[in-house]
Amino acid sequence: MSRSSKFVKVSAVALIQIVWASVAHAADTNYELKPISLPGATGTVALDYFAYDRATGQLWVPASNTESVDVIDENADAVSQIAGFPTGDIERRGRKITVGPTAASIGDGVVYIGDRGNATICIIDARTLARGECVPLSADGAVTPDGVVYVAATRELWITLRVKAGDSAPAKRLEIFDASDRHRLKPKTKIPLENLAEGYAVDNQHGIFYTNIEEAGKTMAIDLHSHKVIATWNPGSSDLQGLALDSARRFLFVACGDHVVSLDAGHGGKVIDTIATGPGLDNIDYSADAKLLYAAASQAASLTIAEVDDYGKFHLKATVPTVKGARGVVAGKGETAYLIDPAEGRILKLIRK
Repeated sequence: MSRSSKFVKVSAVALIQIVWASVAHAADTNYELKPISLPGATGTVALDYFAYDRATGQLWVPASNTESVDVIDENADAVSQIAGFPTGDIERRGRKITVGPTAASIGDGVVYIGDRGNATICIIDARTLARGECVPLSADGAVTPDGVVYVAATRELWITLRVKAGDSAPAKRLEIFDASDRHRLKPKTKIPLENLAEGYAVDNQHGIFYTNIEEAGKTMAIDLHSHKVIATWNPGSSDLQGLALDSARRFLFVACGDHVVSLDAGHGGKVIDTIATGPGLDNIDYSADAKLLYAAASQAASLTIAEVDDYGKFHLKATVPTVKGARGVVAGKGETAYLIDPAEGRILKLIRK
């Protein structure tokens, strides 16, 4: 890389940080955060993928090392606990941590739970909260579920993977289960990848699954029906995290460490716009009803809310102060959203005043 190209890259990153710093102080007072404590949480809880069920108005929170999945009613903020999920040790950044259920996805009248503790996928009735069968992710138990997502167009469950410890090679693929019987999961196929998948978004209308490829700096589009890779794009960063999608207008939003990029998924994946958020992004979300993007930056301790226009461009609506470590956000009804706060073992509910 030439000195001039290095200068351009550094300058671009610096510009993003300067812009974010300037807007971060303009905190919006039209929003407040309501903490919702999770049962049994006495310290850090390894929170990751959680999900909002529009049919029931419930938030599903796999609470990992508490050995439970917590279900929060959006009206009363009451918490119901589904206990008894196994936990186990995994290696993360050179140290062992205890984990259990860490991923949830809303299916057709059921909710699928990925348990990293024993490398299984469990099925729970969305209304009665009764637990059904749990199936092993693999015969040898070498891989554990990371992201779990129900694909309505094909009635399948797509799963991104991690390993408990050691060489990550076995997890460099997507695992797909047949979910045509909502109470039974059957292994169906695998899609090999060049590296680990990170984040996901599903366009059921156009039949496409999106994911990022770790370290490669690539965002990939996969045909839901053929299970073939149909496009690979470069969002301009190697630090790729979560994805969100406006399927109607075909805008794909990619979390890139300290900013979010808008891609034109309907026209070759070209970069449309970028919005600075501050560092520490993980999973982001988008409300199609309100046309709002939500991005929580854990290191910056702030939530960026941006309107998305018909050209895929961002317009900053609010910067809401949060707490250090609050990462991952799920859009609820209207302008309500939920953030995870792993350090305090709780959910932060965003409410517009």
